[in-house]
Amino acid sequence: MPEYREKLWAPPAPYLATALIIPASILVFAPISMLAGILIAIGLYAACVAGLLLSAPVVEVRQGELSAGRARISTDLLGEAQAFDGDDAVLERGRNLNARAWLLIRGWIRPVVRIPIVDATDPAPYWLVSTRHPQKLAAAINGSRRPASSI
Repeated sequence: MPEYREKLWAPPAPYLATALIIPASILVFAPISMLAGILIAIGLYAACVAGLLLSAPVVEVRQGELSAGRARISTDLLGEAQAFDGDDAVLERGRNLNARAWLLIRGWIRPVVRIPIVDATDPAPYWLVSTRHPQKLAAAINGSRRPASSI
């Protein structure tokens, strides 16, 4: 059975950008106490890093189920997944995006996979999921679906 798992980690840039909280905290608290400023700066930066690490969603295909962040759906309810990269991915996230689509998008990950929902009762026509390996994710989803004749 095809399986796929990916954690959508942030690249180094957001970790470096949040480091700006260190001098800002020191500037605010230095008039009160330099030690307090340094300790608060370290604590705030650690909280920012922890937030980035803990908020990274997982995309997983396992035992006939697609998990994208907190959302889960049986692969039997999915159509043929399509991988998009480069300019095609930009179009899928922008001009071609259906307002009712369910999204798990991370701005730092350009490729996406569009996964149609074949359940008539689901209000979302498809899921659009960021991934660094769109072909592998699409293949895992498509490989885990049962043929329509066996549903």
